[in-house]
Amino acid sequence: MPAVSIVVPCYNGGRFLDALLASIAAQSFRDFEIVIVDDGSTEPLTRQKLAALQPDIRVIHQKNRGLAAARNAGFSAAAADFVLPVDCDDTLEPAHLAETYAALKKAPRDVGFVHTHERIVGARTGVAKPYFNAFDQLFVNRLSYCMLIRKQAWRAVGGYDETMRDGYEDWEFNIRLAKAGFRGIGVEKVLFVYLVSNEGMLMSRSSRMHGVLWRRMREKHPELYRVPALIRLWRKQPGQIGLLLALALLAAARALPDAWFGAGVHWVRQRRLSLQEKQPAGGKLVPAD
Repeated sequence: MPAVSIVVPCYNGGRFLDALLASIAAQSFRDFEIVIVDDGSTEPLTRQKLAALQPDIRVIHQKNRGLAAARNAGFSAAAADFVLPVDCDDTLEPAHLAETYAALKKAPRDVGFVHTHERIVGARTGVAKPYFNAFDQLFVNRLSYCMLIRKQAWRAVGGYDETMRDGYEDWEFNIRLAKAGFRGIGVEKVLFVYLVSNEGMLMSRSSRMHGVLWRRMREKHPELYRVPALIRLWRKQPGQIGLLLALALLAAARALPDAWFGAGVHWVRQRRLSLQEKQPAGGKLVPAD
């Protein structure tokens, strides 16, 4: 049985597979398997790439059911106790598995996942430093989707919500991990490379639907968003988001139509992209969301 299962959802992403697989092949830690979930790809190039893969790479074919369902299928098929989800358009630095596996292996059982710093490339550039804080996580997704996760933790919270086909499935999954009592620890090294594209799900769909998606999460976990519960959690685990700002965001989301609130969030993100395009490239710190 491998120590780590790398789960790669793929929907018409064949043009990215060579770079991702090369980054996996360059890992200094070698005890892993690769499971690619073909989520109903229709693109000829992608189908050709998947058909030509080495026989030691497992490929699961399913009808198109969305990113969350593809990740769940990969987790279900994973042979290892530790699972790393990686989207097909992103890459790993050579020390990623070695560093995250060592951290999770020696961590207490209530540590459900290990995250790293990440390099942002594409439409946004810079370095993001994800972190775990149960209070902040209710308002902004401060964690990367690419975390080394105990399969038992994924199973305990019921996997990713397959109804969230418009995005934020990783954000809601992370909220449930915290709700179930799991903690996360970070490796403070840039070990993951995340591609941001205007055509990607975050900017093309999720950001525009932010108001709707966040409301669905609040409706799914109403006990977490009650003001007394928020105050208790903030006192217990204060993060980088102040209590007054958090309550103001919650009030605005409740008072404004979803479309208006979502448009405001999308405008802020687009503004960040516009400002970064006018600045020279470098190691700027950018928010994890």
